[in-house]
Amino acid sequence: MSSNRTENPVILGLSNQNGQLRGSVKPAGAPGGGGGGPQQQQLNQMKGTINGNSQPAPPTNAIIKPGDDWKKNLKLPPKDTRIKTSDVTATKGNEFEDYCLKRELLMGIFEMGWEKPSPIQEESIPIALSGRDILARAKNGTGKSGAYLIPLLERIDLKRDCLQALVIVPTRELALQVSQICIQVSKHMGGVKVMATTGGTNLRDDIMRLDETVHVVIATPGRILDLIKKGVAKVGQVQMIVLDEADKLLSQDFVVMMEEMLGFLPRQRQILLYSATFPLSVQKFMNAHLQKPYEINLMEELTLKGVTQYYAYVTERQKVHCLNTLFSRLQINQSIIFCNSSQRVELLAKKISQLGYSCFYIHAKMRQEHRNRVFHDFRNGLCRNLVCTDLFTRGIDIQAVNVVINFDFPKLGETYLHRIGRSGRFGHLGLAINLITYDDRFNLKGIEEQLGTEIKPIPGIIDKSLYVAEYHSEGGEEVKQ
Repeated sequence: MSSNRTENPVILGLSNQNGQLRGSVKPAGAPGGGGGGPQQQQLNQMKGTINGNSQPAPPTNAIIKPGDDWKKNLKLPPKDTRIKTSDVTATKGNEFEDYCLKRELLMGIFEMGWEKPSPIQEESIPIALSGRDILARAKNGTGKSGAYLIPLLERIDLKRDCLQALVIVPTRELALQVSQICIQVSKHMGGVKVMATTGGTNLRDDIMRLDETVHVVIATPGRILDLIKKGVAKVGQVQMIVLDEADKLLSQDFVVMMEEMLGFLPRQRQILLYSATFPLSVQKFMNAHLQKPYEINLMEELTLKGVTQYYAYVTERQKVHCLNTLFSRLQINQSIIFCNSSQRVELLAKKISQLGYSCFYIHAKMRQEHRNRVFHDFRNGLCRNLVCTDLFTRGIDIQAVNVVINFDFPKLGETYLHRIGRSGRFGHLGLAINLITYDDRFNLKGIEEQLGTEIKPIPGIIDKSLYVAEYHSEGGEEVKQ
């Protein structure tokens, strides 16, 4: 199965920068489309709103009476039979029910397809429920969102019509994703009001929304600080604040805003920090603002076990040809291709569409509604290939992505780690391929040493069992075709 191809590709919307360049587009799962099979099942679960406002959950018809087996009434997604690595399977054997969570919350958890807690969830949930501050390091794609959303939702008091929890994230796309997960998990809880607010959207809509009851706000730093300063977001009763991708939020880009925002919050509040990497800026923030935090470190090694890493040594002029060869030889379900600048993203997306492959692109200079549409459509499987900048490296969880390609190799190990973490999500298998020029050779060696990982030369034929889900069953055996 190679990527979508047609002899006469049509390029749509390059002039108005909507980010969607198409060869011939078919929905994922259709013949010649963008990837069906087990990984598509996860995509279908994640359909949701993209305007940042919560939507009322569909009414649940089944009334659960005392003594009923409530699990029989759950609408569970298809079981995910792909093999998983020890990144998510090396648990203590706990169940979600062991944490004495509300039944309605458990219903949402199981209907998300979350069967058992991952290691970061096992470590985090009971501590967070106790009200203690947490500093947690865990790999990309191992369940950090669930690790903080579950205790956050358990502690929401629906009798209080006020804002009780903040989740701060560095990018607009991640805010939309986390809010969708939060809405899904809380849909049986009888009225938890969740709101996403980000820059690039209409401030008046947010003001009107906050005039009503909101319990949980998921936000980017600039927008929530603006709403707090205007007196619109009333944070006087916020009991929990989560910094997801904390290293980015506490970098020079955001740290001043984060410090200012904390000044508006109650002194008695719980702070949860989650990230894959923790530079000195996080340590400084922790010392200043956290009260005897419980530290979790599940990062004995930095890279995901399920992601196989290769490099191809090329000249700059050979990169597009090499990419074309990869598209024709790899069994791509969905791929994310990284470039180092917005301009190169658009140029490469145009080249890919001219080669006959359907392609979306996304970067920070696009209009927000176009970014939202690209993000929503790609995660729902409407296109197989996405070209992007590092905007898309933070926390974005698209289960169907099994191949990441660094068209431009990054300079920082931290950037590399977050990029390749877009494949092999939640312990599954994935492929990371790096196009390396003569100028990249020292960066390649440096990143290998910094991350303690090995990036191997690309072989002539890549074993499909390394990255294609259909070649494995849950027991780790190859599936007979």
